[in-house]
Amino acid sequence: MTALRRVLSWLPVLQRRRAHTCLTSSATCRLLHKPPRAVGAACPSQLRAFTLSACRSRDTDDLRGSGVHEEEKEEDDEEADDFIDDSEVEELFRLHAPAQQHRVFVVHPDVKWGSRKQHLTTAELMMAEAVGLVNTLDNWRVVEQLIMSTKTPEKKKIFGKGNFQTLTDKIRQTAGITAVFVNVERLFPSSEREFQEAWGVKVFDRYSVVLHIFRCNARTKEAKLQISLAEIPLLRSRLKNEMANLDQQGGGSRYIGGSGETLVEVQQRLLREREMKIRSALEKLRRKRSLLRSQRRHKEFPTVSVLGYTNCGKTTLIKALTGDVGLQPRNQLFATLDVTVHAGQLPSHMTVLYVDTIGFLSQLPHRLIDSFSATLEDIKHSDLLVHVRDISHPETVNQKVNVLRVLKNMQIPDRLMSSMIEVHNKTDLVDNYQLLEPDALPISALEQRGLDGLRTAVEDEIVKSTGKRVLELSVDLSSPQLSWLYKEAAVQDVQVNADEGSAVVTVIISAAAHGRYRKLFTG
Repeated sequence: MTALRRVLSWLPVLQRRRAHTCLTSSATCRLLHKPPRAVGAACPSQLRAFTLSACRSRDTDDLRGSGVHEEEKEEDDEEADDFIDDSEVEELFRLHAPAQQHRVFVVHPDVKWGSRKQHLTTAELMMAEAVGLVNTLDNWRVVEQLIMSTKTPEKKKIFGKGNFQTLTDKIRQTAGITAVFVNVERLFPSSEREFQEAWGVKVFDRYSVVLHIFRCNARTKEAKLQISLAEIPLLRSRLKNEMANLDQQGGGSRYIGGSGETLVEVQQRLLREREMKIRSALEKLRRKRSLLRSQRRHKEFPTVSVLGYTNCGKTTLIKALTGDVGLQPRNQLFATLDVTVHAGQLPSHMTVLYVDTIGFLSQLPHRLIDSFSATLEDIKHSDLLVHVRDISHPETVNQKVNVLRVLKNMQIPDRLMSSMIEVHNKTDLVDNYQLLEPDALPISALEQRGLDGLRTAVEDEIVKSTGKRVLELSVDLSSPQLSWLYKEAAVQDVQVNADEGSAVVTVIISAAAHGRYRKLFTG
């Protein structure tokens, strides 16, 4: 029995138990204040778990002791209402986890002309990237791949009638496949439904495959919430597909008891409420991140965001610049989903914070980027951007174009774009490497070559962007002046005059720190 028929067979039970009351009244109130544990679930096949969890959910926070003042209790309830606890996030992941394994047929539509034709790459390279995405997932294996030309990529079936039939025959003749990956940014729900009906297996696009990779690499609550938000469009698509199948079958009542709500309306409502809950939780985390940024600014630590195409070597570079042994770079797409901050020193002994960011990818839907907007917001508030390129990759030029396009869509300030340092990484993998772009810096993060020049370039740009000044200050060695400067500024040189018990100290110092120094020690 299909999942949808199981739902329909369960409806009489709902009617007998007057469960529609739970769905239409108490569940609605409870969902607006305390959502079901399965945040983000919405497929018709999961309606039973959905509604039962809504009915079972109890606001345990209301029972937190009779000695709490009413005002404090209301504040606590309001705080709890806007947040999603860890168990809800984990249950979401269990509900929508990808299959443990798949044998995948990869098809790449090769657009011959028009606005969707790729001019900076080839169909073979795009196919190689698609295969790399699949192979990133454990126990997923590509068993067949096919580049199929198309003149109508905007049509529902993407391919012409003849090519689509050829592709269908090829898929049906390939033994053992459990999924087809159509290497396009996003499939229409109707296209996905038609493909699954024609091929009899699960169908993925780049959006869903990348989401699976994100899910496998997510470690923190914020990353999991962002993925949950990005999954909402997929769940809506599945809902449309399920209901379209119901219409075609033409059987069963689509209304739940006497509630006046159809099955699809109930689930659309639940989806909207879950989306609001996730966005609210992410907003809280965004405010916390903003607070951390303000604390860093208060301590006057300049921040350098290291960004680039996925798997270009960002984490390896930050580890080389900071010596942070806790960083464990992985040769894997989207190994980093969470923004992490690592302290390092420049040649002048100035401390800077390197921000490791999520990698970019070509044909990555804007909605997916939007879900990670709180994370990517750190880039906008940096003092400097370092764009890392894998110069050994055959698509390095196309990757650069895609990174710059994403930064433009993010509306990065012009001051950051104009001062951005471009780094050519992995030069050790290029035979007879020659620098063809004079403004770029060639390095090998793995072999730690060229890092001194990069540190110097970062320091020069940081001094410009932060308004720090190089000053020579005369200090009394019997006072705490020198130790204060070591703590609050970047001391470059100390010339001691032992006879006078003084020293001339060369420092890089901000205007605010210099003002504090003068107030403390020179009146």
